[in-house]
Order: sequence, then structure tokens, then C-alpha cells
Amino acid sequence: MTRTGDRRLPGDPTPREFVERTIRVDHAGEYGAKRIYQGQIAVLKGTRHEPLLRHMQEQEQVHLDTFSRLIAERRVRPTAMLPIWHVAGFALGAATALLGYRGAMACTVAVEEAIDEHYRAQNEALGDDEAPLKETIERFRQEELEHRDIGLENEAELAPAYRPLYAAIKLGCKLAIRISEKV
Repeated sequence: MTRTGDRRLPGDPTPREFVERTIRVDHAGEYGAKRIYQGQIAVLKGTRHEPLLRHMQEQEQVHLDTFSRLIAERRVRPTAMLPIWHVAGFALGAATALLGYRGAMACTVAVEEAIDEHYRAQNEALGDDEAPLKETIERFRQEELEHRDIGLENEAELAPAYRPLYAAIKLGCKLAIRISEKV
């Protein structure tokens, strides 16, 4: 049950629908994140940044595997957007890496800050009856913040056109979140 209990407005999701939406969108987001890192690794393979990118990709794979399991266990319909996120995620990762490692790190910062806000809002909305899901989301949120910090430590803010790049990527992530919740 969500924290708002029975004070739902017309059109608001039921508690079950909210949990399904949460699992669906988090699965899609982790899938997209994995693809972003794959795109970055394809461009930055053999550089000193490859191990960092692989570390972050491995954590995203654990997140994806967890939400894939929850999709199956709870019989949640995955987003129909996965084929789009497959291509878009890789393309975003590769394109930002083509700007150099700083571009890849700028992408990481923008994506992870959008995910931090998203996960934080989910945890505030989920009820105590979803404690294990809340704990999982919080654990993953902390790892996403670790990724953001890695990006900042690796000169993300020195990427070409950092501010507009960051803003565009973060806006794109928020849009992808909204679409994946519904579609």
C-alpha cells in the first residue's frame, strides 16, 4: 500500500498498480543503464577508464537481474519500450563517450542524479508492507550515487558543453521514466 492509503484521487494508481509501475520502470531504467555503459565501453575500450565503466556496468547488471526476477515473481508486464531503450541507451553511451571520457562521465552524472531523485520518490511513496522492495531500491540508490560520484571525480564537469549536455540527458531520463511507467 502507498503511504497515502485510501486517499486516492480518481485516476491515481491502486497500491498494486503503483508497485507494478515501480518494478516496471526500475527494470527499464536498469536495462537502459546497462546499455549506456555498454555503449561507453565500446568506445572507451582499452583506456584507463574501461575498468571503472565495467565496474558500474556490473552493478547495473545486478540491479537489472533483481528487477527481472521481480518482474517474473510478481507477474508484472515489462515496458513495451525495451527495444527502444536497447538502441537509445547504447547510442547515448557511445555518443557521450565519443566526446571523450569526460563526456561519458557527464552522462553518468546526469543519469544517476535523475535515478537518485526517482528512487527517492519511490521510497517515499511505498508503504511499510513493501519493506523488502524499499530496501532494495535504497541499496541500489546508494550504488547509483556512487556512480555519480565516480563521474564527478573523473572530471565530468569539464566535459564539452557540460551544462547543456547534463540538462538534456537528465531531461531525457525523466521523460524515459514517465514513458516506461505507462507503456
